[in-house]
Amino acid sequence: MPGSVRPLCVAALVLAAACDETPTTSFPESLDAQLRRSIGPWGVVPIAAAPQQDPALVALGRALMFDKILSGNRDIACATCHEPALHMTDGLPLAIGTGGSGSGTGRTLGPGRSFVPRNSPSLLNSTIGFSYVFWDGRLSRGGPPPPEVSLPAGLPSVIAAQAMMPVLNRREMRGDPGDLDVFGNPNELAQVPDSQPSQIWRAVMQRLLAIPEYVTLFNAAFRGVPQSSLTFSHAATAIAAFQMAALMKTDSPFDRYLRHDDNALSVEEKRGAILFFTRARCVNCHSGPFLGGQSFSNSGVPQLGPGVGKGAPLDLGRGELPNNQVYRFAFRAPPLRNVELTAPYFHDGSLPTLESVVAHYSDVPKSLREFNPATLPAAVQSSYHGDQATIDDILRTLDFQLRTPLQLTEMEQHELVAFLKSLTDPAARDLTTLTPASVPSGLPVR
Repeated sequence: MPGSVRPLCVAALVLAAACDETPTTSFPESLDAQLRRSIGPWGVVPIAAAPQQDPALVALGRALMFDKILSGNRDIACATCHEPALHMTDGLPLAIGTGGSGSGTGRTLGPGRSFVPRNSPSLLNSTIGFSYVFWDGRLSRGGPPPPEVSLPAGLPSVIAAQAMMPVLNRREMRGDPGDLDVFGNPNELAQVPDSQPSQIWRAVMQRLLAIPEYVTLFNAAFRGVPQSSLTFSHAATAIAAFQMAALMKTDSPFDRYLRHDDNALSVEEKRGAILFFTRARCVNCHSGPFLGGQSFSNSGVPQLGPGVGKGAPLDLGRGELPNNQVYRFAFRAPPLRNVELTAPYFHDGSLPTLESVVAHYSDVPKSLREFNPATLPAAVQSSYHGDQATIDDILRTLDFQLRTPLQLTEMEQHELVAFLKSLTDPAARDLTTLTPASVPSGLPVR
């Protein structure tokens, strides 16, 4: 009897000892646990679907997006600077507006013309969710009107409000007094004083409503609105509807990861994401569902181009706006969804690749001081402002987070780039089917 009981007693004693033992080590936190904990505080959630758009409104907006009839000289469309083949940008550091020739990265300035002062931001993921548009954020949802114009009431979104603006800008679309259009006729839009935006919008609508196909499109999109009551606000509303219907691309690997697919990202992409949300401090400006678009920063970007307003030949960014001097050289931190596709980068397109952007952020003061304009396309190299006074001026108001170098290793930089590429929706890689074969004006689409 004792012999049969002893093994049970020993087993019980061993089990009790095992249960009572306090562990001396713990399992390391998994990569996914680290990443999800790092994402948590920053409001990074799957992007909500855009509101459904009326197909008739989208059809009108698509025609308007690609029709050069909106420009004073009938030589440039919205899609010239926001080209589907280039993911709704133009691939240039600084945009080339009216008077230019060619398309995409092969577009060149016309005689006597100068570059648009800033890079053409991609229209991918244009949404009513944005608080600010334009590089200086001069137009904002629920904010004051832009300083140069009073917009009409009743526009449905900040994206529609933005669509009101390019046709007013002489360098972008309207042209200069004395310009002739592509048919050799006087440019009537350019003759209107800058102080009369409503008159310019009316003149554009007169052009559109003189074309029977546009009358049909407007009547279908705005049923019950008399033709005499149609304004350029209706046109801008249609352009915004097209953007929201056609350009929301939100099924990237990172989106799938946010929807709890742990296998959507590689180990390298996850390591880059952890850096993004922690030590690299990217998320301090690039937070929220779109990873940016809601704040402004002086990121120590080299100054390039003809400049803007009173600050010319420099571009003071948001600091150019009234009562915003504290934002000297600060620009909108752009949303990063599909950023892989939309080079070159920053407000003046001064850096050509994601690798160069990440290297810049690793040591911003050094990057600014050592910037080599030979990396720029030849046409813009001479417009680089690299004098010591300008560099010192930029560094004086550099974002405080960027004053201390991150000193990222080559491997960490590589991992960050890998994460940024995981923000690409495969459906955004080829948008060429958006380009119509023709437009109602009969003007060439390309």
